[in-house]
Amino acid sequence: MPEQTLAEVWGLVPAVLGIVAVGLVLGVVVAAVDRVVVLGASRAAVEPIRFGARLLVEQRRTMLAPDRLLWRIGCVAVPTLALLSLAVVPVGGRTLWSTSADLVWFNAMEALLWAAVWLVGWGPNAVHALTGGYRFLAQGLAYELPLMFALITAGLAAGSLRTTDILATQENLWFVVTMPVAFVVFVASAAAFAFWGPFAAPAGPDIAGGVASELSGVDRLLVEAGRAVFLGASAAMAAALFLGGDSGPWLPGPLWHLLKTLAVVAALVWVGRRMPVLRPDRTVEVGWMVLVPLTLLQALVVAVLVLNGFYA
Repeated sequence: MPEQTLAEVWGLVPAVLGIVAVGLVLGVVVAAVDRVVVLGASRAAVEPIRFGARLLVEQRRTMLAPDRLLWRIGCVAVPTLALLSLAVVPVGGRTLWSTSADLVWFNAMEALLWAAVWLVGWGPNAVHALTGGYRFLAQGLAYELPLMFALITAGLAAGSLRTTDILATQENLWFVVTMPVAFVVFVASAAAFAFWGPFAAPAGPDIAGGVASELSGVDRLLVEAGRAVFLGASAAMAAALFLGGDSGPWLPGPLWHLLKTLAVVAALVWVGRRMPVLRPDRTVEVGWMVLVPLTLLQALVVAVLVLNGFYA
């Protein structure tokens, strides 16, 4: 029995290394695309590396009576959960981590990310960080349900919670054609969980950087990397759930998935850098009053299509 358990653990090593490698590449890609939009193409490749190297040697900031344990747990959990959400993204007809309910796994990682960011705001024992943490709690709660309904809608059409099955169902028609609302809501909710673009109020300048105001050194690097990786993982999942993933003519399947992921990342970064940061009460109101009813209506339309054999 111990030998069998050890063999199973060693069998997970390639999957874990693969998840970390893909996640790091996606994080760098998101950061590079962001730098292209902000600074131009000439400095895009160098700036993320320079920023990361500077944070690695930067001294950690200390606060009066912080909860260091919870603070460190939150900082480490943000990139860890982002990487774990990437584990169920299907590439080449398979996932790095095989489960029977991939959509539930992805949604669970986002729910835990909600708690991790809250710990990042709670741990420093500072008013601005705590205010940012409370903003993120309200924002995360408002966008968790729309995101969950968007995921369920894709699973409903495929009749499965496995992302590989959802990918296979889109062989003839991408889900974005019949689920445009679910696609937009999924991408917007991912941006809200990464507090990116118009959803950046939890780290807003009006509260001196909010949840990230007291982060420095390795802690800041971990949180910023986690945000970038999660944004990249969400873009890859959006490409798989709604844009057909590997499907496309002439080029190899994984290359098509990469191109679609890059397109979603570019759209997220471009729109995020050109929209103003919305007031927290406005983003929460949109989540509850607009996106929840829209995603429920979208799920109802897809259910009618399923009953009529549209996706068969």
